[in-house]
Amino acid sequence: MDRRSFLKNSAIGGTAAAAAAGLAAPAYAQGKRTLTMTTSWPRGFAVLDDAASKFEELVAACSDGTLTIDKKAPGELVGALEVFDAVTAGQADLYHSADYYYIGQHPAMAYYTAVPFGATAQELTNWYYHGGGQELHDEIGQIFGFKGLLAGNSGSQSGGWFRSEISSAQDFQGLRFRMPGLGGKVLGKLGASVQNIPGGELYQALSSGALDGLEWVGPMADERAGFYEVAKVYYTAGFHEPGSGLSANVNLDVWNDLSPAHQAILETASMATTHWQLAQTLSSNGAALQRLQAQGVKTLQFTDDVWDAFGQASKEVMDENMSDPLFAQVRESFEASLATSASWLQKSDAYFVEQRVRVLGG
Repeated sequence: MDRRSFLKNSAIGGTAAAAAAGLAAPAYAQGKRTLTMTTSWPRGFAVLDDAASKFEELVAACSDGTLTIDKKAPGELVGALEVFDAVTAGQADLYHSADYYYIGQHPAMAYYTAVPFGATAQELTNWYYHGGGQELHDEIGQIFGFKGLLAGNSGSQSGGWFRSEISSAQDFQGLRFRMPGLGGKVLGKLGASVQNIPGGELYQALSSGALDGLEWVGPMADERAGFYEVAKVYYTAGFHEPGSGLSANVNLDVWNDLSPAHQAILETASMATTHWQLAQTLSSNGAALQRLQAQGVKTLQFTDDVWDAFGQASKEVMDENMSDPLFAQVRESFEASLATSASWLQKSDAYFVEQRVRVLGG
């Protein structure tokens, strides 16, 4: 697939291409440069807009103000799920979003957020920076016209909010559930009616009954979204996003026009944002979960037979994409890195935590 055919077939290809034709180069003023960044997050949205704002802040600080970002919320330039099209068509300079929203453009995009039974946050960054993941991100970017940058990770995401308990995999039959990415396709195989609704619209969809359940991020973000007001059953572990990355992908022409110093600042700021956001989330989720429980939320885990159903459906979904050579290449690279990381982590960090709990409790 080349970039020209993508623009022709994309949802906003015609309008975005027209807008791009009249779009000036990134704004310059007295030696300074401003990049327009469109995001998938409403302003002030917990965790996700926090990461976008931190990235914006770090870029300005690290460049001493010579490179700044003009951050746009959904609706200010394009819709929440139109940011990929906007950037690759030149309507915006970069976006902050979750790449698994764009598996319709290419299924391998999912790996840069999360895939079912995939990588923890640490394992994802291991692969990205030391296992070939970044190079493959750039290979996908060459097709569509972006430079890939990881810029956030919310850690392990929760299994989701439900109006009633899930006692077996059969309970997903007909369930109207929000889950994006390949995880959503897994629930579709279990009979769910899966929807990909932007985060800013989720509370209304759940409270109105348009959704029977949803997954979002984790206790900190979910508390601020207010889901506990309309659903009281909360599964704290999910199969779909064990370490969810975010991206700040830059239009490739814009990237190539940046100075090496400004490119390095964007790369460094994206790495720092990932580290900062993961710490923010993991340091806050425990206390937020306690507050949710105090509000009457019942916290549960899926039973082993439900996990087994998730696993079987996940294998089917992943295998269905193997006819695409680039997807197969990304999957092979990802799983090789995962095996290497896990072989050590299971003997070190995981075993240590198990022994710490056994010896000290808690």
